[in-house]
Amino acid sequence: MTSLRRRLIILLVVSILGVVGLATFVAVKVLGGPSPELIMGPLAHQIQYMVQLAPGHVQTARDAPVTVSGSPAPGIEDRKHTRVLNEILQHDGVDVSAVVTRNVGRPGMVASVALPGNRWMIVDVPDFGPPRDVWYGLAGWMVLIVLGATPVSIYFTGVLVRPLEMLEATVSKIGSDGVLAAVPEKGPAEVRATARALNELSERLKTAMESRMRLVAAAGHDLRTPMTRMRLRAEFLDEDREKWLSDLDELDRIADSAIRLVREEVNQDAVEPVELDRLVRDIEVEMVSLGHAVTIDHLDHVSVKAGALGLRRALRNLIVNAATHGRSCSIALAGRGGEAVLTIADRGPGIPPDLLNKAFEPFFRVDPARTQFIPGAGLGLAIAKEIIERYGGTITLENRQGGGLLQTVVFAVV
Repeated sequence: MTSLRRRLIILLVVSILGVVGLATFVAVKVLGGPSPELIMGPLAHQIQYMVQLAPGHVQTARDAPVTVSGSPAPGIEDRKHTRVLNEILQHDGVDVSAVVTRNVGRPGMVASVALPGNRWMIVDVPDFGPPRDVWYGLAGWMVLIVLGATPVSIYFTGVLVRPLEMLEATVSKIGSDGVLAAVPEKGPAEVRATARALNELSERLKTAMESRMRLVAAAGHDLRTPMTRMRLRAEFLDEDREKWLSDLDELDRIADSAIRLVREEVNQDAVEPVELDRLVRDIEVEMVSLGHAVTIDHLDHVSVKAGALGLRRALRNLIVNAATHGRSCSIALAGRGGEAVLTIADRGPGIPPDLLNKAFEPFFRVDPARTQFIPGAGLGLAIAKEIIERYGGTITLENRQGGGLLQTVVFAVV
C-alpha cells in the first residue's frame, strides 16, 4: 500500500462508491415510495366492499369519505396505477372499471369507480409518498454528507500530496552553483524513486561543477609558470620590450580573474545582516583614494542579508566598472517597499542594446580594440552577478537617456 497511485485509486473509488451509494440509498428510501401493487391491493379490496354496499347503504358520519358523482374525478390519468387497479379488481371478480387520476394543484391520487346508472364512486387513494418537506430533509442530509466528506478528503489529500510538496520545495532551493540539496528518500514508492533520482542528479551536477572549477583553477595556475619565464626573458629584450610586458600583464590579469571566479563559487562567506549604506560609503572612500571619480547622490539606511566580503567585492567590481568605462559615476541607495535599490549611473558610452544580455558573460568586452588599454579581464560583471544572485539579489543593466549605463541592484531588506 506504499504506492501513491494505488492509494489515490482506492481513495477515489471508496469516496465515489460511498457518496453515490449513500445518496442512492437515501433517495430510494425517501423518494421512491411503495410500488403500485402495494398501493392498489388494499384499495381494490376497499372498492369491492364499497361497490357491494353502495346500492342500498345510507351514508353515516362514521363512513369513510366516499363521493358518488355523475362523472369521474378531474385530473390527469395515471395509466400505470389505473392498469394495476383494474387488473386486481378483475382478479378478485369485481366487474367494474376504475380510473386513477392525479389531483391538479395538490398532491395525491383519486380513484373513480364506474357504478350502474352512469354514476362514479370517487375514492381517495392512500398517500404513501414522501412528505411535502422531504426535499428540505434531503438537502440537509446532503449538506451533512458534504460537510463530513470534505474534511476527510482534505486531510487524506494533504497526506498524499505532502511528499510532492516536499520535493517541490527542495527543487526550488537549488543554489546558484546548480547543486540540489539532498532530498529525504521516504514516503510512497514513487516519491522515493523521484527523490533518489534527484539525489543522483545532484551528485552528478556537483561532480561536473567541481571538475569545471578544478579545470579553470588549474589552467589559471599553470598559465603563471610560462608567463613568469616569458617575463624574465622579456627583461633581456631591447626591442618591443614594453609590448611584451603589457601582453604578459594582461595574461596575468586573465589568469588571476579566472582563479578568483572559481574561488567565489567555492569559498562562500557566512550570511549575516550587512548595513548596505555603510558598505557603499566605505567603497566610495576607497575609490576616491585610488583616483576614481565616484560621487554619492543619497544613501538610505538599509540592511540586507549577505556575506560582507562577497558583497563588498561584487559592489566594488560594479563601481570600478562604472568609474573606469564611464569615466565617472554616481551612486544612490533607496529603500522602497521592503527592498533596497542600489543604482550606479555613469556617463560613458554605454552598451549597445543587442549586447546588453551578454554583458554578464565571462571575458565580455564591448569593443576589444577600444578597451585594450583599460585594465581588466572582462570578469568583473560575471563575478558581481554570481555573488549578488547567490545572496538572493538581482542586477540589471540599461542604457541611460543622453548616454551612459545604469546598473541597478535590488536586495530584500532585513
